[in-house]
Amino acid sequence: MYSIKSVKEIQDLNPFIVVGCGGGGEKFSNLEGVEAVGFIDDSVDKQGTEYCGHIVAGSLEECLEGAKDAKSLVIMLPIGAEGAALKYAVQAIDAGLNVITSFRSLSISDNLSLKKFADSKGVVIKDISPRLDVVKKIAGVAPEKSCEVLPKISYESKAPVIFVGGTSQECGKRTTTKALGIASMKRGLTPAIISTDEMGIEEPTDFNFRAGSLSAMDVPAALLSAIKYVEDTKQPDIIFIEGQSSLTEMGNLHPRGLSAGILIGCAPDAVIVGHRPNHPYREPRGIEEEVRAIEAVEPTKVVGLSINLKNADSDMTLEDFESKYNLPAEDVYNNGADKLLDAIYEYLGE
Repeated sequence: MYSIKSVKEIQDLNPFIVVGCGGGGEKFSNLEGVEAVGFIDDSVDKQGTEYCGHIVAGSLEECLEGAKDAKSLVIMLPIGAEGAALKYAVQAIDAGLNVITSFRSLSISDNLSLKKFADSKGVVIKDISPRLDVVKKIAGVAPEKSCEVLPKISYESKAPVIFVGGTSQECGKRTTTKALGIASMKRGLTPAIISTDEMGIEEPTDFNFRAGSLSAMDVPAALLSAIKYVEDTKQPDIIFIEGQSSLTEMGNLHPRGLSAGILIGCAPDAVIVGHRPNHPYREPRGIEEEVRAIEAVEPTKVVGLSINLKNADSDMTLEDFESKYNLPAEDVYNNGADKLLDAIYEYLGE
């Protein structure tokens, strides 16, 4: 059992049966020198259909009836399918097939029972390497294992989802999210407030977690799971989600991907953008650039501005921002968020 770093290391294991008829399965079957002779998928909708020139089977036993010359099985399943991956690995070894996997959340090379089983059957188990060795070589550090572990779910919220973004870090996103929750509660609504930072510990936040501790692909998955969770447990009328950083902030580019991941995971119905003029230690590009970026990334609409006047010039007014950007603007720290909530509901038409 070892990690594969080149396609040449698996060409002698041809021909292959591929488990997983999605993007991963197609990519593997298209690798140079790889021969795929059968495909399996647990999805009933895919079984019996043509995929990469073969008819998709529903089980290994069924697939082997038409691919008797197969020497190996490769598992190309998404995170969340660990049980199915182990099932197919055991079945393949028992049938005398070698096993290759590209399964970031469950490395079968760590499973000593599988290794002993494979040894007893005279077959090998190999993992396609995530190439963290390359990351360590070029960056100096790398995690020991892949950080991507959350299942990738699909979920469409019943309640409207509002994303609170901003032009920079520390511009008032958390304060705005909380204020919107308070304003909606005063109107007799049941809001759900999700903070994506460990510092979001003030009421009425339902729960907070540090999205920046997750891998890039886990961030949207965590947000979708959070939305589903609050709808299952609270049945909210509206959901407010705090963003992190900004899509356009200069100077510190690293959190910008986190901001995009949260936005994409939210798939918001509407957006409020926060801005702090004359920020003392951040470099925002500004409201116009952030609004353009948000609406380019997601099919949503920025409907209001939350202005943090802490460092603003003495002659700056909310009316100036409203006139310049043609959006309602509010200082939620001093005035609350009723004006922004009005803008949200006016846009939603409810």
